[in-house]
Amino acid sequence: MSTVLVVDDEPQIVRALRINLSARGYKVITAHDGTAALRAVAETKPDVVVLDLGLPDMDGTEVIEGIRGWTLVPIIVLSARGDSSDKVKALDAGADDYVTKPFGMDELLARLRAAVRRSTASAGEDVDAVVETGTFSIDLAAKKVRKDGAEVHLTKTEWGVLELLVRNRGRLVAQKQILHDVWGPTYETESHYLRVYLAQLRRKLEPEPSRPRHLLTEPGMGYRFEL
Repeated sequence: MSTVLVVDDEPQIVRALRINLSARGYKVITAHDGTAALRAVAETKPDVVVLDLGLPDMDGTEVIEGIRGWTLVPIIVLSARGDSSDKVKALDAGADDYVTKPFGMDELLARLRAAVRRSTASAGEDVDAVVETGTFSIDLAAKKVRKDGAEVHLTKTEWGVLELLVRNRGRLVAQKQILHDVWGPTYETESHYLRVYLAQLRRKLEPEPSRPRHLLTEPGMGYRFEL
């Protein structure tokens, strides 16, 4: 039985999806806002997420970005927003598919079946939503870091570097890849950026910044995150 998380604040949509999906053998979990959705993804690890963009507490694209911080679970956007710019924004944030309301149930079910197949094929590629070290924890879904019980403020760039390393923990991430993914393709030779930002991250997170345990440098090659 595949599990589908339905994220929508319209009760009639949630009810229709629950009835139709349950009748076809899916286990259905629901969330009515973005905060509950992120929590549900972390706790239940669904096979597919069906997500509305117009949520009461945050925009759906923020939910997509939060989910994509740690998992590759397929995300089908189900939204009344039909403008191409909204579709592009959602897909760029990490959505796999986009269905515009009002929608045909048969079409949605076909897209859902395809998403379940992708989910099965990519099983095992996710990491835990919360990564714990001896002194700090990283919540990839909420995009937050806590050290000794207190939240640590990271800039958007610092978070981008840390997230990339944590998602590839235990593996060397080349300097060029970090620069490309965090700063963009025109910065692939700016290795001094990395030295500056890794030093900042170590000062904020490592117990002994001069002797890092978790944010490690592989001289001339790249960086690696270890628990």
